[in-house]
Amino acid sequence: MDLPRPAKRPARETVVPMINVVFLLLIFFLMTAQITPPEPFEVTPPESRADTPADGQRILYISATGDMALDGLRDEAVFGGLSGLGENEALMIRADRAVSAAQIAALLPRLAAHGVRRVKLVSSLR
Repeated sequence: MDLPRPAKRPARETVVPMINVVFLLLIFFLMTAQITPPEPFEVTPPESRADTPADGQRILYISATGDMALDGLRDEAVFGGLSGLGENEALMIRADRAVSAAQIAALLPRLAAHGVRRVKLVSSLR
């Protein structure tokens, strides 16, 4: 007695290799992404009509009340943290719009005394 053979099912393609690639890409992007730390306090920068935004690695935050923060350091400790700044590297100053120009001008000689040669003031574009 000849029984009919069951029809062969077509081979299904598996999605496991695609899932592996997606997870590898996810891990790659998570490892190489530069995650910025949160701002130490809220700063509303002044507005400007600058053509190019200021950019840099080290940011000195100045609040409306005059508090300063840099890389986790606060107030007077900020000046001790400026030693790692390169000679050609600019220090970004992200000051609140309530901070007067006279306060920033008074801060510049202290920054220069600690080796800061270039500063850039961060502003928001109109």
